[in-house]
Parts: sequence; structure tokens; C-alpha cells
Amino acid sequence: MSINICGIGVVSAIGIGCEENFQSLYNQRCGIGDEMPFDTSLNLPVGALKYSNDELKTLLSISQNKVISRTALIGALAAKEAIVDAQIEEGKRIGLISSTTVGGMDLSELFYRDYINNPNDGDLDYVKGHDCAESTEFIANYCKINNFRTTISTACSSAANAIMMGAEMLKRGMLDYVIAGGTDAMCAFTLNGFNSLKILSDELCKPFDKDRKGLNLGEGAGYVVLTKDRNCKKNYCQLTGYANTNDAYHQTASSENGEGAFMAMTSALQMAQLSSQDIDYINLHGTGTNNNDKSESIAVKRVFGENIPRCSSTKCYTGHTLAAAGGVEAVYSVLSIQNNIRYANIRFEQCDEHTLEPIIHNDEDVTIHHVLSNSFGFGGNCSSLIFSKE
Repeated sequence: MSINICGIGVVSAIGIGCEENFQSLYNQRCGIGDEMPFDTSLNLPVGALKYSNDELKTLLSISQNKVISRTALIGALAAKEAIVDAQIEEGKRIGLISSTTVGGMDLSELFYRDYINNPNDGDLDYVKGHDCAESTEFIANYCKINNFRTTISTACSSAANAIMMGAEMLKRGMLDYVIAGGTDAMCAFTLNGFNSLKILSDELCKPFDKDRKGLNLGEGAGYVVLTKDRNCKKNYCQLTGYANTNDAYHQTASSENGEGAFMAMTSALQMAQLSSQDIDYINLHGTGTNNNDKSESIAVKRVFGENIPRCSSTKCYTGHTLAAAGGVEAVYSVLSIQNNIRYANIRFEQCDEHTLEPIIHNDEDVTIHHVLSNSFGFGGNCSSLIFSKE
């Protein structure tokens, strides 16, 4: 049963919209820098949007007086682009499956800042935006999606799992179109939390490089519009395979033999009825941490043996956008197929004995038929998606 990708939308540190993002990838422009969207004593590179919340509201034509989380604002921009791109006809049953880990934590931090100084102070409107589902509600209302909406939060596999759920609902005839993906914004809670795990790099991240020091956090949103409708206005490609697995190994670390990642990729290939040799490009999870890059490399070698496809991580451009990563990179995978390009893994110099050797220059003189996109999260939650040219 064909699941078509008929609309795409993305926001990240390398641009607002698909065109800006693709041009940055094509020209190997990194969006990671030292600009923080909030005050912090930590001096670390991050992939933050170059827009304030007020500027995001202006882009969305929303009143500056409304209290809306940064997560919701970023998500609304990407979801709106995807919906406009899809040109969905009236009368269709449309659902939104959005994902996030941060939710409205940025608003909670504002409330706490005031409350800690004076327990009688603090704007309760900030507390209302705390829940993860609040961002989904805002996006659905902003985009006038009334048939169905739900929120997924499974760490860094969240958006990929949202896309899977959307495909399953379409297969069962529950909806005609699904906008699926995720959104996450930078906040102090996330930055300090990851810093406490000692996995943030004080330099620009270098996924799979021998001298990698860790990840750079990022923010962004990515959504794809899914449908079975063969008469849809656009059809970029198809979602042919997907799988979610869990190796139940550790709360924050991937298993040493990459078991969860191996199972996810293998199961996705089986659903797509493809052999490992059919994959033309792997968009790796590739966070730049020692654990992830080693574990994912071992898993890929287990799946593909001596015939490893050309591969790279795009987190060296955007930073790790957490729950949004699977959505952002799903859009990048679609753009890879549409433009027949495999993206360079910038700043990579040398792999160690365990890690893969990714692409260091764009591959353009190729035809991309099948892209495998990996998203692996805390708690062993591993997801793989396969996108295929029709």
C-alpha cells in the first residue's frame, strides 16, 4: 500500500523553509554558532534559529501579546509550509501527529524566574503552555486541523515515530491526509541537562570523526504530509518502509553492538521489500558523541556488510534538534531524492577503527532511488524510515 509524501516543511538553524535549508545543505553552510535564544552562563555552540519569538510571531501574523512557546511557534512555521505545499483539497479528513521533548519548557522557565523571586508573582499563562501537547494544539488550531491531533514524545526518535503512526492511520482508512513530524526549541533545561551528561562539544560537532567531542544542540521543526490519495496535487516520493525497535539497553546510551539500530534498519528494509544493496544513501542519526557514532556504525556494518551505501549526518549543519530530528531529516531525505544529491558530512577528517567513513563532498552525479533515515533516542528507542522514488 503506497504512502505518498505530498508536502514538506522545515525550519532549522540553516533556514526558514525547504528552499533555504536545501541551499544551505547544497552549499555546505553550517548554522551552528554562539547565539543563544536565552540567557545562560554556558558558552557552547548551538544550532539556534536567528529569530526571536517576537520575530517568529510576525512571520506567523500572530499578535505579540499572545503567550506561545517557542516550540509551538517553530512548529507552526514548518507545518504551515508543508500544508500549503501539499495543496490539500477541501473536505478531506486531515490529522496532525506532532512530537516534542521540550514542549513549553521555555515558558515554564520564565514563570519560575519570576516565582522564585516572589511566590506571589509569575504569569500563570506561562504554565498553561508547559505541556508537550499544548504545542500540538496550537499548531493544529493555527493550521485549522480539526479531524485528529495527538502528540508523541519518545526522545530523539519522536518525529520518526509520528510519521510511522501517520502511515498506520492512513493504511487503516482513519484519515485522508496526515501532517506528521516534530518540533523542539532551545531552552535552559535542555542545555543544562545535556551538559550534565557530559556529551556536549565545546567546538563545532564532527560526527564520526576520530576526534569528535560530542554533540551540539539545535532547534527546529520538520513535517511531511502523508496520503494514500493517488490524485494528490504533488507526490515527491513514497514512504516504503519503517520500523521502531527498542534494545532496552540503557536510559541514555545505545547498545555496544547497535542491536536496536540493527533491528530498526533490518525491519524497515523488510517492510519496503528491499535488499541492503538497494539503499542509495543513509541519512545517519550521527550525533557526534562517542557512544552514538560507534554504536550506529557497528549496526550499519552489521546490516550492509562490505557494501555500505554512501552516508552522512546532517546534524553537523543544524545541531541535534532532538524530537524534531526525525522530521527535519525526513524532509532532507525527500529533498535528497528530489534533487539527486547526497549531503556532505562537513568537518569530518578521519574515522577511528569503529566508525563509518561518511561523505565529505556532496555527491551530485547520482540517481537517488531509496534513502534510509535513522533516528535513535534515549531509552533505546530506535527508528528507521525508508523513502523511495516512485
